[in-house]
Amino acid sequence: MDAEIRKQFQRSLEKQKMKFMLKTKVVGVDTTGNGVKLTVEPTTGGEQTTLEADVVLVSAGRTPFTAELGLDKIGVETDKAGRILVNERFVTNVTGIHAIGDVIPGPMLAHKAEEDGVACVEFIAGKHGHVDYDKVPGVVYTHPEVASVGKTEEQVKALGVDYRVGKFPFLANSRAKAIDDAEGIVKILAEKESEKILGVHIMAPNAGELIHEAVIAINYDASSEDIARVCHAHPTMSEALKEAAMATYDKPIHI
Repeated sequence: MDAEIRKQFQRSLEKQKMKFMLKTKVVGVDTTGNGVKLTVEPTTGGEQTTLEADVVLVSAGRTPFTAELGLDKIGVETDKAGRILVNERFVTNVTGIHAIGDVIPGPMLAHKAEEDGVACVEFIAGKHGHVDYDKVPGVVYTHPEVASVGKTEEQVKALGVDYRVGKFPFLANSRAKAIDDAEGIVKILAEKESEKILGVHIMAPNAGELIHEAVIAINYDASSEDIARVCHAHPTMSEALKEAAMATYDKPIHI
């Protein structure tokens, strides 16, 4: 997640009484009584503390479910993480065996897997298929939501690309204020010279719906000005994306 968006997102969740204990590990679990008691300590070592809860949700990442498929018996190649290795046509090193979705490298997202499946079948049918993993949107389904596509500002910096940043707060968006849900921001990263969109990051109540205009734009290698010059209905939340696009090469008009 883009660092700037991440910080705003955490502040928003903390205002909802969520508590974050970062760089902390669970070292013990007690389920003998009612509820659950967790013993935690800093990852660098230090004093242990106990947390009591009714329910504990463990969400410690995902791994590909390939260990019991018998892949080794037929010689299908995997990497150290257990992911099946495929070429650009989703073909493994064993002729006639294809793989898609969460068992191969790439974002572990349902919509990515669906696109993999479509492209794979197109290849099998002798047609052309394509999935660009750099242009797959991701959404955090909280309130507010966080949605993004393309590169974060940190990734753009690492590439050494000259870029501009355009931002627009939902506090200045008429629809967001009218529905009394105006916390959030749109952030667009674009190449400085060409204005080609490199990444779009949205924190808003319905960011998961708003991101798809950016997904289309980034798939067509559109510029920020391309979005800025498209007429957006008023009042709508999507106007914030238009204004952020304007901010990358000039300035927004409603702030």
